[in-house]
Amino acid sequence: MPLTYDQISAITEKKFIPKLVDNIFDSNPTLKILKEKSYEKVSGGTSIMVPLNYATNSATGWYSGADTLDTTDNDTITAAEFAWKQIYSNITIRRIDEIKNSGDAAMVNFVKSKVQIAEKTVSDTMGTAIYNTGSDSKAIAGFRHAFANTNTVGGIAQATYSWWNAQKDATTATLTLSALQTQYQLCTIDNDKPDLLTFTRANFNRYYNLLQPQQRFMDSKMADAGIESLMFHGAPCVVDSHVPAAHIFLLNTKYIMLAVHPDEDFRFEPFSKPINQNVKLAKIYWAGNLCFSNLRLCGMFTGITA
Repeated sequence: MPLTYDQISAITEKKFIPKLVDNIFDSNPTLKILKEKSYEKVSGGTSIMVPLNYATNSATGWYSGADTLDTTDNDTITAAEFAWKQIYSNITIRRIDEIKNSGDAAMVNFVKSKVQIAEKTVSDTMGTAIYNTGSDSKAIAGFRHAFANTNTVGGIAQATYSWWNAQKDATTATLTLSALQTQYQLCTIDNDKPDLLTFTRANFNRYYNLLQPQQRFMDSKMADAGIESLMFHGAPCVVDSHVPAAHIFLLNTKYIMLAVHPDEDFRFEPFSKPINQNVKLAKIYWAGNLCFSNLRLCGMFTGITA
């Protein structure tokens, strides 16, 4: 007796979907690192609220004995508000393919291949989105949107609030260690500093060529994960194919959150049959957003071509 679609759904959800999720985040370095450091489940709410610390407390100071203490309450905390973004992908089995792959083993292998296609599609879509400019209002608004310093990010207008601006360099065209050092220092306050730099292949090669052989250290954790890397002030420098041409990003993942709703964290919807097609299809769903709590400590180059 051939497998029923309830059985195929159960096999897919138990065996293939967990691997799909792992492979999506392992598909490129930025997603992998955000999954390890900044993937947070946020339950409910009409939006994702991220607390911000943007000012000092005026009611602070030295005192002696019975001095009167200042009790003034000034606003030091606000919140950025990020909308929920949703992505889906179909896993479709046409009836003709079902006939061609009759037999339990053949059908399971066929479904596995369809899941792998969905996996590759979602990983590329998400990998591209985290670097996008926010031009698609339905998608995650990525680093280029948040670091542009001309947008409203998390409900806060960057043109109005300068403390909500990233360190953007749009003029440097030639990559030098001095230019990289300057931008790195702009993104640093005391021990709060970028912990990940992402490059195009061309700019990674340029950085490689700037280093002396004895300076070409690799991050051992990245190497263990199969990720090619160099180091800059202890921060891994990695190639990500989704980084736009001429760009380099300096990220402080402490202030970047890839938020996800726990009930829509690659939720699998079992196979069903539409009334107007001779197919069976299942879906996977994800809901969340790329959120920020301090843009001042992140930065980017946008014009490195030499």
